[in-house]
Amino acid sequence: MSLLHDIASIRINYSRQALTEESVLEDPLNQFKVWLNEAIASEVLEPTALVLSTVSADCRPSARVVLLKEVSGQGFVFFTNYDSRKGQHLAEHPFASLTFFWAELERQVRVEGSVQKVPEQVSDTYFHSRPRGSQIGAWASPQSQIIQSREELEKADKRYTQEFAEKEVVPRPAHWGGYILLPERLEFWQGRPNRLHDRILFEQHGGTWSRKRLAP
Repeated sequence: MSLLHDIASIRINYSRQALTEESVLEDPLNQFKVWLNEAIASEVLEPTALVLSTVSADCRPSARVVLLKEVSGQGFVFFTNYDSRKGQHLAEHPFASLTFFWAELERQVRVEGSVQKVPEQVSDTYFHSRPRGSQIGAWASPQSQIIQSREELEKADKRYTQEFAEKEVVPRPAHWGGYILLPERLEFWQGRPNRLHDRILFEQHGGTWSRKRLAP
């Protein structure tokens, strides 16, 4: 089956904003918060969605979309099943990259760094803030494992719903929790006309951030 459109001819000439050394904040995490706030205020679809890229035991890259749940002075927090494919990758190689793309603002942010699990109480707090159905889903889904049918998943969901019916609080499963990526490199990309985009790179050296402009 062929494509219905000539994708090589699809082009957008970005021209909304600029990113200069004078306008960017000295702390890249604060700069990220500014851009995230602007993405949320602009009602960007799924502003906290990011592409999480990991590396397998045989050094093959793997990527998927997850949701950012916190950004602090330390780094970027997301939650998942520790037994999932990405969880296995992070256990083997505790390094990852995050990519945010806000098309409506013609912006991209790339983040690279080491990853570690958040404290259990942090995972507990977030887990219990989720809708009850999502909490039960964390028990029902053996994430990334092969299952025989949708029916198998629905039966597991029903079983755990019944198991926890008399409990006011659904316990957090030990295999589910959060990670924090501690950034060592952040790049802010702003689309500009004629593909001459603005790229400002921050790199951390001994606790201090350096800043450079990259060619597009």
